[in-house]
Amino acid sequence: MTESRPPLDAAADGRAADMRVVMAVSAAHFVSHYYILALPPVFEMVRASFAVSYTELGLALVVFNVACAAGQTPAGVLADRIGARRVLVAGLALGGLALAGAGLVSSFWLFVVLFGLGGLANAVYHPADYAALSERIAPERIGRAYSIHTFAGMMGGAVAPPLMLFLDSQIGWRGAFVASALPGLALAAWLALAGRSILPVTPRPTAARGTAAEASGSVRLLTSPVILLNFVFFALFAVFQLGLQTYSAVALVAAHGLPLAAASLALTAYLLASAIGVLLGGLPVGRISPAGLTIAGMLVVAACTVALGIGTVGTVAAVLLLGLAGLAGGMTMPARDMIVRAVTPPGAFGKVFGFVTTGFNLAGVLGPLLFGLLMDHGRPGGVFLVVAGACLLSILTVLGGRKPVAAG
Repeated sequence: MTESRPPLDAAADGRAADMRVVMAVSAAHFVSHYYILALPPVFEMVRASFAVSYTELGLALVVFNVACAAGQTPAGVLADRIGARRVLVAGLALGGLALAGAGLVSSFWLFVVLFGLGGLANAVYHPADYAALSERIAPERIGRAYSIHTFAGMMGGAVAPPLMLFLDSQIGWRGAFVASALPGLALAAWLALAGRSILPVTPRPTAARGTAAEASGSVRLLTSPVILLNFVFFALFAVFQLGLQTYSAVALVAAHGLPLAAASLALTAYLLASAIGVLLGGLPVGRISPAGLTIAGMLVVAACTVALGIGTVGTVAAVLLLGLAGLAGGMTMPARDMIVRAVTPPGAFGKVFGFVTTGFNLAGVLGPLLFGLLMDHGRPGGVFLVVAGACLLSILTVLGGRKPVAAG
């Protein structure tokens, strides 16, 4: 009597294929976040080399972020039309060449232009990554895939400062830029060749490409109420992250009189707990409603930050409250991505994720102005209250944005 191949073998093959996709896409996300933070650690060295002011050098980061914001939605449209792998390869190659070029040029304004090209390259990662994951990963494993992808990006940002400083000490900031460009270029080459079997192109029907109807449909999709609510959610989520990551330490010092070392310890607790939360957050997705998990996480963050904003806390309480906020916020990230996936019609993951993640860039422009004003006007506790308000408002967007958009 012959036996058919056990279903477990097919399941194992499916898991292995999914893992290859996750690893490839997560590697690109790691590179993306590394490149975002390549300049800040060597800011002083670059400024002295070009003999420019801090404001002038800051223009490079402004141009980077503006180009990234402008390019994300078009990159998502392109990923849907020609495939995520091709878009990722182009972004990795352009980003690596721009970073290497920035390390080689002698003109400051050419340096700024190259950072603009780097921002344009960075625009591809969110839409292409999410399109690849959403299309290729089995539904029962998608939550875990999102969590690994997000964690890889966080690790890229964590590695960049110490590695850039080490490379600068050995080969100077210019050499550090060139050396840091090499992994991105190598990954681009690998995805262009060996990556074909991991992320094959699934082209859309020829008749639908480049037509006025398609463009009109994209506008209707991206301006539909549910997608706009998700855009607002991402912007509010970014306000919460920006406020705690960038301003919590100085706000703790000013509002509660904590020593800077203690405030920095609380920030470290937040960052570590957030990374752990991202990995843990991928586990319950599929068993717990993503909307429910997101709402619960935002309520916890709001409660912690209200306590920091209106109470009087010491070092231990600050560490515990920020650590709990980081854990809760991290756990919502995979669920947040699942909510967007659930309301997006097939074949539109790139453009939708590209559009909604532009909310990050909007918060990146407006958030520092708001938090800076609070600090300058002696309202450091307001930093935590604004974060709490952003979390509570984000819950309303989750409640109102759960009906899937119809395809077509």
